Amino acid sequence: MNICIYCGSSTGFRNEFVELAEEFGEMMAKAGHRLIYGGSSLGIMGALANSVMKHKGEVIGVIPEKLFKKEVAHRGITKLITVDDMHQRKSVMAGMADAFIAFPGGFGTLEELFEIITWNQIGIFKKPVTIFNPNGFYNSLIEMIEHASHSGFIKPENMSIFNVAETLEECIQLSLKQP
Repeated sequence: MNICIYCGSSTGFRNEFVELAEEFGEMMAKAGHRLIYGGSSLGIMGALANSVMKHKGEVIGVIPEKLFKKEVAHRGITKLITVDDMHQRKSVMAGMADAFIAFPGGFGTLEELFEIITWNQIGIFKKPVTIFNPNGFYNSLIEMIEHASHSGFIKPENMSIFNVAETLEECIQLSLKQP
């Protein structure tokens, strides 16, 4: 299975997110899942990719040309695909992925998460989407989505497009579940 992970190109202020990424990378590699991600060697992205590689797994990174140097493209992974822009990056990653997981991250992670939820909503494809919520990282975001639903902007049936995982094990289980 190809699992696309959206996550930060920085580490944030809590080392636990890096540790969780490293642990998840090991879990993925041992289970035979391939990592599809944004191609950076930095932050949570780099920690995750390094862990998958360390444990003999496969990693495919997709990075736009303009970010190749800025994000310090990871040259120690199975395959690094360079694309023209962010739109192409997201399209290539989505096309390769069987499931998506959003780890903690910033604007880029959130933008990718919402785009993939929207693609599921409008029927471009039906693939599992999981929000990994360690120690409540995404609680406020989930509350905002629920508020939008209660306010009539998100149909109740569309709330099932994504799942929320509190543990790494749940991330794997929910990735295997067909929407």
